[in-house]
Amino acid sequence: MSRLNYQAASFITSAPTLAKCPADAGAEVAFAGRSNAGKSSAINALTRQKALARTSKTPGRTQLINFFSLDEGDAHRLVDLPGYGYAKVPEQVKLEWQRHLSDYLRRRSSLRGLVLLMDVRHPLTEFDQTLLGWADEADMPVHILLTKADKLKRGAAKNALQQVRSRLREWEDLVSVQLFSSLKKDGIEEVHQRLDDWLLAEIADD
Repeated sequence: MSRLNYQAASFITSAPTLAKCPADAGAEVAFAGRSNAGKSSAINALTRQKALARTSKTPGRTQLINFFSLDEGDAHRLVDLPGYGYAKVPEQVKLEWQRHLSDYLRRRSSLRGLVLLMDVRHPLTEFDQTLLGWADEADMPVHILLTKADKLKRGAAKNALQQVRSRLREWEDLVSVQLFSSLKKDGIEEVHQRLDDWLLAEIADD
C-alpha cells in the first residue's frame, strides 16, 4: 500500500515558465514524455481520477507546467510537464518548450525525480535521450514507464522492457524501467512505491 494518498490529488496551478511556478519548497515528482505517450492518462490512472490531467485527441495540448497537490499545504506534488515532439506547433514554440523543460529540470530544487513515459512500441526517441541527458547532468533519478503495454502480447512487452534496460545500462544507477498500462491499470502499485520513495524519503532530509 502506498503511504501517500494519490486519490486525493488536486489541481494547484499551471505555469508557462519556471518563474511562474509555485514556491520551490516541499517535494515534487515530474512526469514527462512525448505528446502521444499517454502521460495524462497515466497521471489519471495513478490518481484514480478520470480528468485530473487533461487528455486530448490532439497530442501536444499540454503547453504549460501543471501542478497537482497530494496533501493539504501542497508539501507533496505531482507535476505534468509539457508534452514534446509530436504537436503541430511552430518550431520556435517547440524550442521554447525545450528551454523551459531544461530550466525546470536543472534549477527546481524541490524536484526529487522524473517519471519519463515512452510508448512501449516506440521507446527511446531522440528527445527521450535528450531528456535523459539533462537528468544525468542534474544527477536526477528517472523512472521510465513503458506505456500502452496492453498493445503488445506479454512476451513482446517483456522483450521490449529488456531491450530498453540493456540500452540504458550506462545509466542504471539513476534510471529504472517498468511496463505500464493505463487501460488495464497494470503497474500502478510499482509507480506508487517509487513516488513514495522519492517524495517521502527525500523530504525528511531537508
